[in-house]
Amino acid sequence: MSQETDYTPPRVWEPKESGGKFASINRPVAGPTHEKELPVGKHPFQLYSLATPNGVKAGIMFEELLALGHQGAEYDAWLINIGEGDQFGSGFVEANPNSKIPALMDHSSDTPTRVFESGSILLYLAEKFGEFLPKEHVARTEALNWLFWQMGSAPFLGGGFGHFYSYAPVKLEYPIDRYAMETKRQLDVLNRHLAEHRYLAGDAYSIADIATWAWYGQLVLGRLYDAAEFLQVQEYTHVVRWAEEIDARPAVLRGRMVNRSFGEPEMQLHERHDASDFETKTQDKLES
Repeated sequence: MSQETDYTPPRVWEPKESGGKFASINRPVAGPTHEKELPVGKHPFQLYSLATPNGVKAGIMFEELLALGHQGAEYDAWLINIGEGDQFGSGFVEANPNSKIPALMDHSSDTPTRVFESGSILLYLAEKFGEFLPKEHVARTEALNWLFWQMGSAPFLGGGFGHFYSYAPVKLEYPIDRYAMETKRQLDVLNRHLAEHRYLAGDAYSIADIATWAWYGQLVLGRLYDAAEFLQVQEYTHVVRWAEEIDARPAVLRGRMVNRSFGEPEMQLHERHDASDFETKTQDKLES
């Protein structure tokens, strides 16, 4: 049988060129590959990211906080081009030793605080500003339940289904079927829950919705992997309802623009510094 359908692992694995879209940046070791300091702007918060599903979570959170009038949430956003290996620069590795976006530096205290992993960033900002995380014990716990559900589940959607369906150098039936089944199961989990709840933690929009919408909301809206028809996402009517409601929030539209280096030019905004940066683009998009 061919190598693509029958593979016997050796006793000891050795790295080799794997092919696929991200082959040039895959490696079996951590740490920096080159010296490069991170830029620092004029605001306390410095966001280093790219508008992938994980990356947009932080941009949306900042924009939601600013929409509520929290001027202390102003931030500088710096593009980290993962396709070119920016995440392996020495400065970024200091911010996130795992070399994954997004990473956040909070310079509001004497000693800057690094925050990495998108879920940690959402929780950090929610607690710092007292927003988008319920204070009542049961509701707070439910929001955290769904936040961590997303963190544990999304790798099966992204690194599993998305990789083999969209990015792998060859299309293999077994992994595509395996991860399509799991993705549809996860969508069914969400659909059953959202049939009885407006948002994931109940009646209030929270960081659980921001995190989960970035992956599953955009999936059912047809923005991930060109896979909406393949997965028949329209079957998950309650997820679609929830996704469309969140998608209509102006702060979500703005958050999707931050550090976006692909797609329509009017949906891209690099090195955001002030709320006024968004005024024209957001208004034009909302009216279109």
